[in-house]
Amino acid sequence: MIVTDTNIITYLLLPTSYTDSVESVYKVDSDWAAPTLWKCEFRNVLGLYLRKKKITLEKALRLQEMAESLMAQNEFEVSSSQILILVNESNCSAYDCEFVALAKHFNTRLVTQDKKVLKEFPSIAISISDFLSHQRGH
Repeated sequence: MIVTDTNIITYLLLPTSYTDSVESVYKVDSDWAAPTLWKCEFRNVLGLYLRKKKITLEKALRLQEMAESLMAQNEFEVSSSQILILVNESNCSAYDCEFVALAKHFNTRLVTQDKKVLKEFPSIAISISDFLSHQRGH
């Protein structure tokens, strides 16, 4: 199991420069977990795509359904105290610290491209390329 942030879920479902790499991550480990916050953040991404006319409402609804299906049974509530401890120890937002706290809870890695999270939590957070390199090394 790995924890993925909302951007990683987005990269899997919407075409970006990271999509191919994220598909490789999914092939290596398809057991993705995220705090329940991911769903709200993903809706915000879809809302942005809708406003910019990059996708239709029908496509947004389909993508939301696909994402929810992908993450079904793998959404978790995170302890507020753990989040606030991480916020206090870092320069990251409470939103970002939800993903870090969940990865710590499960003693696993958080796959992210968020530079601040990668810098602030190097023992927990790992980039897509480092995750894939690490997997090839084993």
